[in-house]
Amino acid sequence: MILASTSPRRKELIERLGFKIKIITKESDEKSNKEEIVDKVKEIAYNKAFLVAKDYNDDYVVGADTVVVIDNTILGKPKTLIEAKEMLKLLSGREHSVITAYSLINIKKGIEIVEAVISKVSFKDISESEMRWYLANERVLDKAGGYGIQGLASIFVNKIEGDYFSIMGFPVSSFVQSLNGIGITVDDFDKI
Repeated sequence: MILASTSPRRKELIERLGFKIKIITKESDEKSNKEEIVDKVKEIAYNKAFLVAKDYNDDYVVGADTVVVIDNTILGKPKTLIEAKEMLKLLSGREHSVITAYSLINIKKGIEIVEAVISKVSFKDISESEMRWYLANERVLDKAGGYGIQGLASIFVNKIEGDYFSIMGFPVSSFVQSLNGIGITVDDFDKI
């Protein structure tokens, strides 16, 4: 299986299931003209997978994208620590959505699956000292919304509703259900 993502979290989550992963990515602009946010994220995930799948049409290729959404605004990966701090201020004391979309493509077999999982995360009020501590001790520029739930940001979380692994960056259970829907079971994971 080819993972069209450099995310170490996605790689780890998929490899835990027993898949033998090759990382192959293509340059993608990660933009969409779709109106609905979920459709935007799904299109981006599809494009990431398709750009690789067209060169490896006999392989199963997985692409994914994760965004944080608050006030109907997408928070992607911050470009600077200042931007990450602004994102944390916006999320502080509030609930937001985390949308992770994934696509599985095998061109030769005619497989094109695109799904999205939406989860809700509530943050406590984050103090100035907690923000400083967090930004000084965590790599945040590769994380949507400037945080990873599995890391130091765990101290900000009051409650989650939905799929923890989707918030981490890959909805494992939904992905396996999609595989089951095309006849791929856990017995096949190490073969594709």
